[in-house]
Amino acid sequence: KEGEAIIHPWINKALEKAQQKVEARNFDIRKNLLRFDNVMNDQRKVIYEQRREIMTTDNVHETVLDMREHVLDEIVSTHMPEKALPDQWDTAGLHTDAQRLFALELPVSDWAREEGIADDEIHDRIAKAIEERMASKAANWGPELMRLAEKSVLLQLLDQYWKDHLLQLDHLRQGIGLRAYAQRDPLNEYKSEAFELFEAMLAHLREGVTSALSHLELRQQEVDMPQSPDGHEWQERHDETSALELADAEAGPAGPSPATAQAAQPARAPAPRPAFDAARPETWGKVARNAPCPCGSGRKYKHCHGQN
Repeated sequence: KEGEAIIHPWINKALEKAQQKVEARNFDIRKNLLRFDNVMNDQRKVIYEQRREIMTTDNVHETVLDMREHVLDEIVSTHMPEKALPDQWDTAGLHTDAQRLFALELPVSDWAREEGIADDEIHDRIAKAIEERMASKAANWGPELMRLAEKSVLLQLLDQYWKDHLLQLDHLRQGIGLRAYAQRDPLNEYKSEAFELFEAMLAHLREGVTSALSHLELRQQEVDMPQSPDGHEWQERHDETSALELADAEAGPAGPSPATAQAAQPARAPAPRPAFDAARPETWGKVARNAPCPCGSGRKYKHCHGQN
């Protein structure tokens, strides 16, 4: 009957099994999401720990120095492999990277043509040039300002690259499930590629900090007082003002000058407009052309008094 509850052991058992399957599926989904989140969480712990150390110290020079040395080792090993002959060195690429990362114009090609030179010697020459440039910059800025610049650049770029990395991980996670069609575990694929992205992010951070500090320059803006070419503008204006004040003082009780008295007089009130008179067009004011004529003829103004 309508409104009567259906009660049967088979129905209760079927509903119970369906509920268990749904809850088990939801649990597996949450468990799988947690595994993916743990990958990002592990990387977040590393970055936050580094950022906390940077925030709690006033001197990050050693960290910046380690990054600079690591970047130099990377570009030298890339363009000058260990077992490569001098003729196989990419001196043009090394020169470009030295200019891009360290703001240095170095004769790398001339060094490579020297007889018996090794890659370690070129590495040491570049390191010496970098050290001299940064030492000169620190001497010009002062140690306090140099430490502040290093910390500010490091924190800013760390936050920027970390946010970009999180966006890349989000894009990777959206399509990683398709790897299952190739008989690959999406979680393992995500872990592997997320680690590669994390390593690439750290490499970009080292290069970004090194390049930013190498190209960073301080510009002092000086505000000059405006003056005439002969340098007597302010003195002449002061003398002119003093002369005017002296003339006013000498005038004394004689009263103000005519120009001053005229300027001090209040403005005259405008003359009142004449009252409206239908027989006097000069009292009508401005009338629209399509409006009825004020004379009372019943015609439009443009066909009556407005014709002239």
